[in-house]
Amino acid sequence: MTSLALLLWIVGAIVLQLTVFLGIAFWRHWQDYRALRVGAGPAVPTLLPAEGAAWQGWRSFRIERKEVEDVDGCVCSFYLQPVDGEPLPPFRPGQFLTLHLEPPAGEALVRCYSLSDSPAADHYRISVKRVPATDVTAATPAGRASSFLHDRIGVGSLLQVRAPAGHFCLDGSDDPLVLLAGGIGITPLLSMLAWSLERQPGREVWLFYGVRNGREVVRRAQLEALAEKHPNFHLHLCFSAPLPQEMPGRDYRHRGRIELPLLRLELPLAPAHFYLCGPTAMLESLVPALEDWGVPDERIHFEAFGPASVRRKAPQPPGESAAGLVVSFVRSGKEVRWQPEAGSLLAFAEANGVRIDSGCRAGGCGTCQTKIVAGEVAYRQAPDFDPQPGSCLPCVCTPKTHLSLEA
Repeated sequence: MTSLALLLWIVGAIVLQLTVFLGIAFWRHWQDYRALRVGAGPAVPTLLPAEGAAWQGWRSFRIERKEVEDVDGCVCSFYLQPVDGEPLPPFRPGQFLTLHLEPPAGEALVRCYSLSDSPAADHYRISVKRVPATDVTAATPAGRASSFLHDRIGVGSLLQVRAPAGHFCLDGSDDPLVLLAGGIGITPLLSMLAWSLERQPGREVWLFYGVRNGREVVRRAQLEALAEKHPNFHLHLCFSAPLPQEMPGRDYRHRGRIELPLLRLELPLAPAHFYLCGPTAMLESLVPALEDWGVPDERIHFEAFGPASVRRKAPQPPGESAAGLVVSFVRSGKEVRWQPEAGSLLAFAEANGVRIDSGCRAGGCGTCQTKIVAGEVAYRQAPDFDPQPGSCLPCVCTPKTHLSLEA
């Protein structure tokens, strides 16, 4: 055999090996892509707390610790311990607490705040952002609840608290976990992150955390410490308006908002569960984009700030724009033609002089629960608070038929 023939044999063997290697890699890549398109089958669950309220009604808690969590002091964490000293039941990461607040002047307030840590037997933690006057809406007049907590509630203060609740909860699978947070939407995702790293040490976790700049990052030191400790935790800080002294690669990972091209660039092509929490505009952009990318509906979980909803590609329930319907408020003696532009039955009632007690205005606390005398209502998405049979939550529903409410 000549040296030329030997060289050709060697080159041919190398080409053959490369072809086989690339073929196997392509096949695996294609299988992952198909799994992403159609779902990865039933998840293998790990133990998560059972659903259902851990206690009924209100329970007294004392503030054991209060910590500022960001550079500007806009976010405070409150550590709550039960006054009765009994161990706390675990909650599902992503759930919230409902608080009954009594400011020194004005009516009592009911608000829901996400739990921001993994379950512990002796305390709960919530992290609350002060709502500035410039961000006030009809649903959050003057940021009364957040300002009261920041200014008047300190170590030793007592609060009345309902049991953890909510359906925005971490799944129990070991599939890759992608957390997408905008602003204070980080709070429930902090709970999911902590629980997953503690209980699922082998699970791959990505956190994309979008804020304007480094002064708004909540618990930055702790997040960076977790990323340093856990090689399977990938932290991506995204600054939409970094300060002049902030440098990419040192102070933040990406410039701009969290968008699909960034996710496609950074994430492996493997079936993952996506959890999103942030402003409505963020969710209105990302949820449809993930659907277009091929992420199955059952793998996209989200929670918006306040009384917001995000349209899915699935058909919406009938009745949400039925302008010909009539709503009767029995106790108030009013009968009014439904106006879809009102948004919710609660806003519609208030616009027509009908008072309905309300709290979170987002379907979480149940304060506005109202009995249905006749007719049906439609929810754009399931509320976190489960109303009693024959009742509805006007803050997050609309009439599906002609409707009579006991209000």
